[in-house]
Amino acid sequence: MSMKRLIEEIKRLKKEKNAVILGHYYVRPEVQAIADYLGDSLGLSRIAGETDADIIVFCGVEFMAETASIISPNKKVLIPVQGAGCTLAESVTAAGINTWKVKHPEGIVVSYVNTTAEVKAVTDYCVTSANALKIVQQLPENRPILFGPDKNLGQYVNLVTGRNMDLWQGDCYVHRHITSEVVFYFLEQYPEAELLLHPEAVSCGDKEVLNHDRVIVGSTTTIMTRPAESHRQQFLIATEPETLAELTRKYPSLEFIAVVPDRTCEYMKLTTLEDVRDALLFERHEVKVPKDIRDKAILSIDRMLALS
Repeated sequence: MSMKRLIEEIKRLKKEKNAVILGHYYVRPEVQAIADYLGDSLGLSRIAGETDADIIVFCGVEFMAETASIISPNKKVLIPVQGAGCTLAESVTAAGINTWKVKHPEGIVVSYVNTTAEVKAVTDYCVTSANALKIVQQLPENRPILFGPDKNLGQYVNLVTGRNMDLWQGDCYVHRHITSEVVFYFLEQYPEAELLLHPEAVSCGDKEVLNHDRVIVGSTTTIMTRPAESHRQQFLIATEPETLAELTRKYPSLEFIAVVPDRTCEYMKLTTLEDVRDALLFERHEVKVPKDIRDKAILSIDRMLALS
């Protein structure tokens, strides 16, 4: 089947079933193109909570679909490909967090949104890369804090806030390659460019990087909106390189260069247009968080939204 006919079939099924397609910025460009909404994981989950659609097809990875199910328990949430996991989310377990809690009964657990529903259920505050700094700054300074699972994001928050949180030792296998050496190499090679850096990058633990006048640290959404606010014409993109698909679409007159063009999230690339079509056609691979876990997990998300 040609791509044109495949897209037409997806549009027909979407209309017939009152469905909405959500796509993350890291998925394949052709999947981004057929999404009704593009965004980061929590932004898309919020949209899932606001939509009147009966079916949500979440083009991303499993923890994102779980978060949508937590926020929107009465909607049918589908993920086109089973097994589209996240090594960062899978690096932490609820049992591991509970072990830390036993040792720190007065402690506070702060978990990145890139976690499973079970981990969110034993978390006090959920955070995103966009609001982690703001939320941690509002937490008591006299209580121990465990931040997980991303040690790079946690180190960045520690560095900026002056906190000394315990850090779970997980990371994203894409962003671990965005080192200080890579950052400074590209800044030297492109002296007129601004470098947009995701805080999951290991280089965000380097004060020299953070203090550089051409480095902007921010979430995926910040990276997407920054070019509209900057006077520069050239941007070095220090995150998953598939973001260039939407950046070049939004800003055709600007130049974007990926600093790690060969370091992609293989799980985000699993979803194809055929998978999206089949998810709609057969309503398969539903993601449903059990009520007992959902009732606990939603508390950490609600606390985050209250402090955001």
